[in-house]
Amino acid sequence: MSTRTDSLISLTIAPAQVIRGNGALKQVGSAIAQLGSRPLLIGGDHTLQIIQPRLESALTGQNCTIAQASYGADCSESALLSLKRAVAEHRADLIIGSGGGKALDAAKLIAHQCKLPIVTIPTSGATCAAWTALSNVYSEDGAFLYDVSLSRCPDLLVLDYELIATAPQRTLVAGIGDAIAKWYEASVSSGHSQQTFLIAAVQQARVLRDILFQQSAIALQFPGGEVWQEVVDATVLMAGVIGGIGGAQCRTVAAHAVHNGLTHLLESHGTLHGEKVAFGILVQLRLEEMIQGNWLATTSRQQLLKFYCEIGLPQTLIDLGLAKVSIADLQRAAEVACADQSDIHRLPFSVAPTQLMAAMVSTTAPCHNLKNDEGFEVEYPTQTLNLKP
Repeated sequence: MSTRTDSLISLTIAPAQVIRGNGALKQVGSAIAQLGSRPLLIGGDHTLQIIQPRLESALTGQNCTIAQASYGADCSESALLSLKRAVAEHRADLIIGSGGGKALDAAKLIAHQCKLPIVTIPTSGATCAAWTALSNVYSEDGAFLYDVSLSRCPDLLVLDYELIATAPQRTLVAGIGDAIAKWYEASVSSGHSQQTFLIAAVQQARVLRDILFQQSAIALQFPGGEVWQEVVDATVLMAGVIGGIGGAQCRTVAAHAVHNGLTHLLESHGTLHGEKVAFGILVQLRLEEMIQGNWLATTSRQQLLKFYCEIGLPQTLIDLGLAKVSIADLQRAAEVACADQSDIHRLPFSVAPTQLMAAMVSTTAPCHNLKNDEGFEVEYPTQTLNLKP
């Protein structure tokens, strides 16, 4: 991520230290103790029950006093206020975040606001949140509101493969969807850039895509194995590298904008972040087909549909549990995704909510729907949705 002025570029690329391996959590006591002696562990209720005993064991003999605080269900403004009180009550000098993306986002943002060091311990391969200097803030109902750029990446990231392996396989599948989006978003927003770091980020995104295409199916067949570990590294670490080097422009474009819009539909809350983002990639490619007449996007979408079928990522609104979504609700999600500050405007063309709605209901459209390279006359199949007024 970068912030530009006339003479200064500030980069927040990577955690100060990454410790990874089987049983890594058991061996990080001294590294954590170097950052603080009164850590506050932030996570969800289930994660706290699992992680606190392991942390206490790791910190044996380190003269640390640990406390815990639940972030609740979302990284929301009320949750952040409650966590700030927990920091003050414990007189914490270190934050440790553990869990999925929302737990890690809450922990990172609290550390940023309280100016404390931060350790991240992901419990699944679902996102790269353990790496990045960014937190997403949601409403009490789980709708995306805004993101916050943080002053630095975590001071320590602990990636324990044994811990990740206890998560449902669905979380890693979602992480694959979130990570592979880096290529489709970075290439369309920054593929023609002449800036050295953007070129590097786009090329790394291409390599990440190829790794996931080649290794994901094998990894899912053999959880905990060497290939599985490489895919976890790809979703948690390498995806974060790309966002760090390339910044927001490489990190999120239309696929993440679609995710943000869908979070405003209560019916979508049963699906994971990466599942919505994966669907958003198909929507972005569909927009490129419809608006630009881009045949390469058509080919890419067909390739992705085959890959999604192989590993179990959603291809349609129906797959996201939105078979009965109303036209009004779909329009609301599209309007959020097309709001003035939305990442969708990093596309090299303008998108109206009606166009986005058409793309959202035609992610599995056959290739012959595109009539020619210059104009477009596209049919919009509704994926057998029960679209109510």
